[in-house]
Amino acid sequence: MGLEFIATGTPTQLATVIEQYAHGQGSVTAIVVPWESSKTRLSMSVTSVKADGWAIEHTNLGTVTLTDAGDGTTAVAISAHDPGDADRSKLASVFERFAEQLRQRLKA
Repeated sequence: MGLEFIATGTPTQLATVIEQYAHGQGSVTAIVVPWESSKTRLSMSVTSVKADGWAIEHTNLGTVTLTDAGDGTTAVAISAHDPGDADRSKLASVFERFAEQLRQRLKA
């Protein structure tokens, strides 16, 4: 699964919007991965969050890459990762739903 589109705003502005949107969803998180980012490109990890008492398990679902396209716009690329476990189809559908809703939100 992969989505690509152009959104209004800088990569930093969109990263903040994506983090807040993911936080509001409750079942996923999105954080900037500094060591995979540069001055013109931000890489964000999207994970599923499962809490059991004090233990918190994060499963990598995919990546959002934000690349400065100039003129206050950003190229957005969203790609899924194979979670590689028994919950594969459930986690894949969570990510696909998140990605599509995010695309609709950012393109609006």
